[in-house]
Amino acid sequence: MSQQETEQTVFTDDVTDAEEREAAHRERGTARPITVVGNPVLHHPCKTVTSFDDELAALIDDMFASQRAAEGVGLAANQIGVPLRVFVYDCPDDDGVRHVGHVVNPVVDDLPAERRLLDDGNEGCLSVPGAYAELPRPDYAVCRGQDMHGNDVVVEGKGFFARCLQHETDHLNGYLYIDRLSKRDRKDALKQMAESTPKYETVPND
Repeated sequence: MSQQETEQTVFTDDVTDAEEREAAHRERGTARPITVVGNPVLHHPCKTVTSFDDELAALIDDMFASQRAAEGVGLAANQIGVPLRVFVYDCPDDDGVRHVGHVVNPVVDDLPAERRLLDDGNEGCLSVPGAYAELPRPDYAVCRGQDMHGNDVVVEGKGFFARCLQHETDHLNGYLYIDRLSKRDRKDALKQMAESTPKYETVPND
């Protein structure tokens, strides 16, 4: 996609009534425990969503409840054990603006070279509790998909929010952020995780 096409895109408004929308989802949902690295559901690509029904809507509600219980800014379905291509987010951008929404069957655009400005920000993950590492990612992202009703959505992210969109889409492709680290940094992240105690309920890896 060219820069001109991107500039002509009408992006989804995920800022208006953010607090009210998040609260409505969360209050309908039930928090579920979080899967952690090593759980097979996290290490395989998730299935494309084809049914935009009440079951999908209920899953999204549960994901918002789970995200809030774990104090996260984004959550993919496989992080609560469901291998479907959907994630939710409640994430600030670098200007402190709150973005709330969900994306079904997300795809992140490949950026033209002139838009690929890397940000060496710190990154963590609910599925690797207690661990953080610097990971370069583009500081701008466009994520395309659908909403729970099957309508097209296009979400634009900058800075920290761009990182969130890329991180959650990675989850649905079967990748954790630690999979993008060097062997040394990955080992260090896993050590951090082993030495910490999660502040939220997790699914044990048997």
